[in-house]
Parts: sequence; structure tokens; C-alpha cells
Amino acid sequence: MKQASDKLLLQALSGKTLPRPPVWLMRQAGRYLPEYRALRAEAGGFLDLCFTPDLAVEVTLQPIRRYGFDASILFSDILVVPHALGQKVWFEEGVGPRLEAIEKPAGLDRLSRDGMHEALAPVYETVRRLSKELPPEVTLIGFAGAPWTVASYMLEGGSSKDFAAGKRWAYGAPDDFQRLIDLLVEATGDYLIAQIDAGVEVVQIFDSWAGIWPEEALRRWCLEPAKALTARIQKERPGIPVILFPRGAGLLYRDFAIECGAAGLGLDTTLPLGWARDELQSRLTVQGNLDPLQLVAGGDQLTQAVERILNHLGQGPFIFNLGHGIVPETPLDHVSRMMEQIHAWNASERRAG
Repeated sequence: MKQASDKLLLQALSGKTLPRPPVWLMRQAGRYLPEYRALRAEAGGFLDLCFTPDLAVEVTLQPIRRYGFDASILFSDILVVPHALGQKVWFEEGVGPRLEAIEKPAGLDRLSRDGMHEALAPVYETVRRLSKELPPEVTLIGFAGAPWTVASYMLEGGSSKDFAAGKRWAYGAPDDFQRLIDLLVEATGDYLIAQIDAGVEVVQIFDSWAGIWPEEALRRWCLEPAKALTARIQKERPGIPVILFPRGAGLLYRDFAIECGAAGLGLDTTLPLGWARDELQSRLTVQGNLDPLQLVAGGDQLTQAVERILNHLGQGPFIFNLGHGIVPETPLDHVSRMMEQIHAWNASERRAG
């Protein structure tokens, strides 16, 4: 049995530079895999898939069997938290997530953390099973959506192009909006702690829509909650690394690296690699940041993009990943080719060269 200290992902998150970086992909268990699509067709609704441990375990293991990633991320969804708080959540084929949008402030009064863990018990059971069934060298990652990103869905009633409902509330009634963010900080912290207690070894917090805010609002609604969540995990479950993913934060990525105390920072596709190396990787482990559409396109440009990322970031603490989630149209052999290239890369040889 491999010890935790032998696992590549945990070594990277401890600040070590490795001969080759660990690799996993956001949304690696999902619609690009034919075995996932076959299981999904039998599962009923998407939340049924998330809340049925037998199915969620199988979906989580599928990409590990196929590609041998160094980490496995729990198969679930960020919207299980508002579901557990009492908001109606469902998924429509061809549309995506739908929610019964909250209207201020009465809608806040209908949300409650009472019974949250009972609602999320199937997720914790999935984690317990995965911690036993994963190969010993594979790190188990738990996750949650960041408070702002989850709040955006709760207020918009689903996905949004302009996030107008959330922005109007935040700008027009900031005290009420703060109540929602504070509730989500508490609920998300509870959820992540429970995942850790069930067996996850790392947690990642996804703030997919951080980049829609100007600086002052981004600090208040994204950075401060990330700081609070990281501090709570470090206090209550010391030794569990936290990876933050404030997508679109731009130059404020540096503030996340300096202020939040996380072990890792997930980079989106827009960040210049040299800047990320000099301004971020000198402070913590970085993760990313191949464009998912480069993985779709394949060919020589994929080889060159992977090589460029490895050469820029592979000489420090680094985890190879995408700059956002893998997309359904990704060819399977492109993932295989990328994995072969990463496994063949060697940081010490590059330094010697």
C-alpha cells in the first residue's frame, strides 16, 4: 500500500518539484467517455446519478481505469449544496441546471443548513467507497463550488451570460447578498469537512465565475470567502491541502496566492505562463492550464502546447491540468496522446539540457 507521502499529487501540493508532474483533468469523469454516456442513459436524472453511490463510484473510477490519472475527483455537482439547503434544483436535457430562483430577502429565509448532511449522505458514502476502491497511488479529491459561483446559479435560476440578477442584488442590497454568501461559506465548509472525514485527501474549490467582477467586488465576494474556507479547513483538518480555482481572476490571481493560504492554485487558460511561473509558482503549487479546445483539436499544436506548459511550469511545484473542464467532443485518443507526452517528460533532463 502506498503511503500518502508517496502519492505524486500530494508531493506536488507539499511544494516538491517532481521529475514529471502529476496529472488529472477537471470533469475527467463525464460526457467525453462512452462508458459514462452508457451509464448516464440508465441512471435517470442527473441528480440521481450524483446521489446513487453505486453509480457515482463507477463514474469516478472510469477515467482512472482508462487513463491512469494521478488523481480522481469525486463525481458530483456543485449544486448539491443549494439542493441540500432546501432550494429546488433539477437538470434539463439540452439545457443544463435549473433552479427555482431565490428572490430577496424572503428566499433566504427558506434556506437552512438543518438536514444538510442527511441530504448529502449519499455523497459521503460515495467518498468512503472510493477511498477503498481507488488504486493506492491515486489521490482522491473532493470539491465544492465557491460561494459566489453557487450563489450565481441560485439567484439566476440556472446558467447566465451576464449574471444580472446576482450583480443587481450585490450592488443594490449588499447586506442581504452578504447573508447569502455567509450562509454558503458556512454550508460549503461543513460539506468539505464532511468529505474529508469520509476520506478525501485534497479539496478543490471551484469559483468558475470569479472573473465577472471588478476588483473590489471580486475581493469581497470571491477572495474573502476563499480565504475563510481555506482557514477553516486548515484549522479543523490540518494537513489537508486546498486548491483554489478563481477562474478569470487575472492579475488578482496573485492576491489569491499571497493572501488565501491555499496549497495550490488552478490556472485558467488566459494566464501567461511566464507570469504564472514568476508571480504564483514562487509562492505555491500551480495547476493547469491547457485550453480544453486544444485537447479537442489535437495534432502538432497539442503537442507543442503541452510541451510549452511543461517547460514553463515543470521546473517547480506543478500539477498538469486543463484551464477549465474537459468538453464532451474531446477525442479519446487525444487524451491518450497527451498522457503519453506528460509521462515521457522529465524535468531533470530538461534542466540538464
